Amino acid sequence: MTTTSTGSLACVGIGITLGSHISPLARSHIEKSDVVFVAVSDGIVELWLKEMNPDVRSLQPLYAEGKPRPQTYREMVEVMMTEVRAGKRVCGVFYGHPGVFAWAPHRAIKVAREEGYAAHMEPGISSEDCLYADLGIDPGKVGCQHFDTTQFMLFRRNVDPSAWLILWQVGLAGEQTGHRFATGPAYRQVLVDVLLRDYPADHEVTVYRAATLPMQAPRMESLPISGLPDIDLTMSDTLAVPPCRELEIDFDIRDRLRALDEALVIG
Repeated sequence: MTTTSTGSLACVGIGITLGSHISPLARSHIEKSDVVFVAVSDGIVELWLKEMNPDVRSLQPLYAEGKPRPQTYREMVEVMMTEVRAGKRVCGVFYGHPGVFAWAPHRAIKVAREEGYAAHMEPGISSEDCLYADLGIDPGKVGCQHFDTTQFMLFRRNVDPSAWLILWQVGLAGEQTGHRFATGPAYRQVLVDVLLRDYPADHEVTVYRAATLPMQAPRMESLPISGLPDIDLTMSDTLAVPPCRELEIDFDIRDRLRALDEALVIG
C-alpha cells in the first residue's frame, strides 16, 4: 500500500535513568515531531519530555485495573497511527529500549510501513544494559540466556547451567490472564520448582531492578532460589541466575580444530 501523506512514525528509547541515557538522535526525534506519545516509568520523566516538545501526550491513561494489557497495547498503536494518518510526524517515546519487552512499538512500526508511511525505531539503553554494568556481568565470558519468566515456566527450555540465566518480569511469574500486574508467592513457588530441575535450592541468585532516577540506587538483592516466594517482587524486577557448574569441554571438537590449525601451519 502506498500513500502520499507526509505522516511518519519514530519509536525511540530514552533509556532507563532519567536524563542520563537519551541519545542525541532520540532527542532530535522528540524535538522535531508534531506529536509525542510517551509510555515511560515515572511522571517526572513525562514532565522532562514536555520541556522538549509542546505536544506531549501520555499513554499511561490507557492502562486500567482489570483491563487486559493486550487491549491497552492495541490502543497505543491506534492512537499513534491516528496522528500518522493525519499527516503528522509522530514520535513514540518508550523507557529503555523501544524494541525490548515492548509490543506496541514493533506493531505500530509494522502497521505504519504496511500503510506506506515512513517508520523507524531508534534504540535505547535497556534494563539489560544496566544489569550488565551494575552486576558486573560480561555475557561473553560464559554465555547468557534470556527468557520471559512466564514463558520460561510454560515451556520446557533447554537450560545451560554453565551460563548465566536471566529471567525478565519475575514479579509476573505465571501470569496468563493479561489483567494482573503482579503474582504472589504460590506462583513464584512454581517458578522455584522449575528452576530446581537445573539448580540446587541453595544456589544464590540476584533480584535486580535498574534505577530510573539519578538519585536512586539499583535493586540488587541476593538470596537462595528457595527464598523467591518470600520476597516482594514487581514486574520491573529481573532475576539473574549465575552458573552453577563449569563449562564442559568438548574434546572431539577441540581435536578437530587442532588438526585444522596444524594443517594450516604445514600448508
